Amino acid sequence: MEGPIQKVAVMGAGAVGSFFGGMLARAGADVTLIARGAHLEAMKKDGLFIDSIRFQEKVPVKASGDPAAVHGAQLVLFCVKSLDTEKTAISMAPHVDPGAVVLTLQNGVDNADKIRAITGLVALPTVVYCAAALAGPGRMRHAGRGDLVIGDTPRETTATIAATFEHAGVPCRASDNIQGEIWQKLVLNCASNTITALCHAGYAMAVRNQYTRQVMIQAVQETVNVATAAGVRMPTPTPELIKQLLEIFESYGTEAVSSTAQDLARGKKTEIDALNGYVARRGAELGVPAPVNQTLHALVKLVEDTLK
Repeated sequence: MEGPIQKVAVMGAGAVGSFFGGMLARAGADVTLIARGAHLEAMKKDGLFIDSIRFQEKVPVKASGDPAAVHGAQLVLFCVKSLDTEKTAISMAPHVDPGAVVLTLQNGVDNADKIRAITGLVALPTVVYCAAALAGPGRMRHAGRGDLVIGDTPRETTATIAATFEHAGVPCRASDNIQGEIWQKLVLNCASNTITALCHAGYAMAVRNQYTRQVMIQAVQETVNVATAAGVRMPTPTPELIKQLLEIFESYGTEAVSSTAQDLARGKKTEIDALNGYVARRGAELGVPAPVNQTLHALVKLVEDTLK
């Protein structure tokens, strides 16, 4: 990848895709948001309104409902739910330009591997820290953080990508331990997503309750145990990680909720199989007990059954 990135496509412009795509567009990049439904129609008509903790602004963007709209992009932000990774990658792959890079801005630990395996595309895992939600068609609300971590290879490519995001006001750092970073984000998701979803509570409220805080800590410890057994080098020691995560959840406030909560509120299937469910399955394979993650997974699956 040579020179500054000028043209970007966002495959799956929900809350996360709309935020990062919108930030790049706001900084002057040629961005196409690929979405569907009322959100797509609103962006076609009026652009994207970003209600951020730092600014409130309408951002002009291109919008499409066709995966072929990735054509011509130097960088593709792949932001669909983990359960849609394979089918979306297959529909998109014929239209991705040679030399383009796909960044997987998704929950879960193996999406980039899946994309590479079924399409042969250059797909790089990315860790996303951002409290974001769609506030209505054509509108997204940014409630906290908004930074990225990418792998440091190939270095020239990742340096260009990081510089592009930094220019747009999005903190982006490269890591020589991207698997550890991805698992560290998985720890965050496993600790918070199910609790905020099932209890209809924001992150800060879940932390302040002594009972749910203890469940969150147990989920963290289990997930770290599974990661360690899988040979993953965690970037942060567990006691410090727990302290950091509780501080992050507190910073998100009482209004922000997880993507799992947002999915259930809309009557949609969640990514829970790639979160607590993945930890429970991987733990069983490695002989590492993960009863809290198993329970949290089972409870969300039961709620999903009631939505059918």
